[in-house]
Amino acid sequence: MIKKYIPIFLLGLISLLFYWQFFLKGFVPVPLDTIVGLYHPYRDFYRQDYPSGIPFKNFLITDPVRQQYPWKKLTIESFKNLKIPSWNPYSFSGTPNAANFQSGVFYPFNLVLFLNPFINSWTLFVILQTFLASIFMYLFLRNLKLDEYSSFLGGLIFAFGGFFTTWLEWGTVLHTALWLPLILLSIDKIFHYPKDKSSKFSIFSFQFSKSIVWFAVLLFSSISSFFAGHLQIFFYLSVISIVYFIFRWFEYSRKSYFLFPFLIFIILFLILTAVQWIPTLNFLNLSARNLDVNYLTAEGWFIPWKHLIQLIFPDFFGNPTTLNYWGVWNYGELTAYASIAALILSIYALFFRHDKNTLFFGTPFFIALFFALPTFFAKLPYILNIPFLSTAQPTRLIFLIDFSLAVLSALGLNHLISAKNKKEIIAPILFVVFIMFICLLIVFSGDKLFIDPVSLSVAKRNMILPGLLFLAVSSLLLILIKVDKKFIKFVLCLLVILVIFDLFRFSYKFNTFSDSKYLYPETETIKYLKKNIGNQRISTTDPRILAPNFSVFHKIQSVEGYDPLYLSSYAELIAAINRNEPDINPPFGFKRIIRVDNLNSNLIDLLGVKYILSLEDLSDPGLKKVFQEGETRIYENTKVLPRSFFVGDVINVENENQAINLMFDEDYNPSETAVIEDSDLIKDIGMGNSKITEYSEDKIIIETDNKDKGFLVLTDSFYPTWKAKINGNDAKIYKTNYNFRGVIVPSGKNTIIFYNSLL
Repeated sequence: MIKKYIPIFLLGLISLLFYWQFFLKGFVPVPLDTIVGLYHPYRDFYRQDYPSGIPFKNFLITDPVRQQYPWKKLTIESFKNLKIPSWNPYSFSGTPNAANFQSGVFYPFNLVLFLNPFINSWTLFVILQTFLASIFMYLFLRNLKLDEYSSFLGGLIFAFGGFFTTWLEWGTVLHTALWLPLILLSIDKIFHYPKDKSSKFSIFSFQFSKSIVWFAVLLFSSISSFFAGHLQIFFYLSVISIVYFIFRWFEYSRKSYFLFPFLIFIILFLILTAVQWIPTLNFLNLSARNLDVNYLTAEGWFIPWKHLIQLIFPDFFGNPTTLNYWGVWNYGELTAYASIAALILSIYALFFRHDKNTLFFGTPFFIALFFALPTFFAKLPYILNIPFLSTAQPTRLIFLIDFSLAVLSALGLNHLISAKNKKEIIAPILFVVFIMFICLLIVFSGDKLFIDPVSLSVAKRNMILPGLLFLAVSSLLLILIKVDKKFIKFVLCLLVILVIFDLFRFSYKFNTFSDSKYLYPETETIKYLKKNIGNQRISTTDPRILAPNFSVFHKIQSVEGYDPLYLSSYAELIAAINRNEPDINPPFGFKRIIRVDNLNSNLIDLLGVKYILSLEDLSDPGLKKVFQEGETRIYENTKVLPRSFFVGDVINVENENQAINLMFDEDYNPSETAVIEDSDLIKDIGMGNSKITEYSEDKIIIETDNKDKGFLVLTDSFYPTWKAKINGNDAKIYKTNYNFRGVIVPSGKNTIIFYNSLL
């Protein structure tokens, strides 16, 4: 009994060994070195010892510290304060948090992140990815009646292959993907327990005691994957799962009594996940997700044909960590390497293992590859502008490519072990030899059509180790042809060790383990801002200063932000400001990162920008230099408007074009006039005083004193989940000044409460 758990124990141990630097040195799998190596004022903090910034390993993996880590920390802190983390006031002048999906607000394994310190719990969160992925895949493959060695190998390849390597430190993508094997296992198990008339406890003609457990596992796995925080990967996972269910349903005699419980499953899934998908759909409808980029012209949107060579030589085009990458941008999106052993064994399975499982898992491999490459049919969703698919980067199909390779390699090894004619393994080995020979001809001929002569030495050098690994793996596979049964296990162990070495080497080269002291150091600049900024905002003149969303960690409000989802109204307003004209037509050119480039506009005052951070001296008469740390200068905007203020006039407009044109009129003064897109006529208003007495992520309290009826402007982004009460009575929030909020305030002293709800 204990023996059958040994492979699971070993997979867990190998997963922990991969993170040995955390357990022995305290280094965390988070690219913190990019914070202090790339961005001010953190570089200024270490300027005496590192004038050019602390060396960093991989400039490609900055997203985890610019997005996922700050969002997750904000989420957990809100939960700890017994609040639903629905809003993020620190980016984009206010933006949804839970609805942006990538925050993964409701993911069950967020419970791990409640442990302190957060940086260590985040590390455990990352470790769980490889740990669970390898074990779930092993269990699924064992259920397919594969031997322990083949299942073990498949688990390793899934958990440490190219897709899991390049997305390891994000903490969302892989937590979405890792549930696929368990979902497929659940489907298999449900079909394994057919109609049992003798069962005392039965429901819908199913054996209750076993089927209900696996239905629960299926429901939990599916919900967990959805909540983990990456919609595109969940979409691919869902497609495979649905097709797999249909595949098994046809295989199991098409029994109708299987269908009703699965209908119940779908209904329960939709109900239980409504707390996420309803806010996300609302946000998508209000976002500029499908407006801002011409995806077909984006470099590296599809996998270039020549990059298929990375299935054999992962660093043929160099590697960003060694600063010699010369391939198409970017490396992390184009690498499907799953080990040389996985490639050989997968080819072997496809050609020589003739069964339904091989056919099933071979099909998504080829379909995913076909739609990830720049083929005509792969471009159709973008040409036809199909919702969701037209904004989904096709290189993420590498998830299905690597998943299929992991399963196919396990199927291949299992077939090789039991096959009578083991000599068939020679064919796939020779096929890979042929491909490698073509690569060698290209490299050593120095053909400028395929390779830049300057990068020739990089390609040659990075073919050596994969070539040696190919020789070693091929030798072991060939030994299996003649080896005595007593030594088969020894040879298989050597094969597994080679795969571990291959994938660990590949992953270590790309990923970063950093000293935790580099976690957003609180520099003198940060201290100054926290002390003096109050409820106002910052902006920067250079993308090297406080990268968008860093402000989330420090809880400093910013007009900047970095997210695939952002409000179209805010994007249009900032685009117009940057263009210095009332032009709100897409594309805006933000590419998921919104920054204000034109800081001379009077609308900057409306945005509540009190401090501007710069690496150079600024001469604008409205700016006053108040602080400097190293190269980072802080300028105070002396003309900034309060975050809440009364106006003396309100102008009604019919649409957004009228609103933006009016706001760019040379006579427009945002401190005196509010522009609302509403039919309500607001007349006879007076001025008054207002003071924000409480400001938190989901609640704002403003005290006012005005003799006459007034109109109060709050320069937080307008969003339909925000509500208002004045003196305990519901009040209407008007979309004001294109992106912000406004309310009609009765005369006298008033207490105005803005509060946010998730739905």
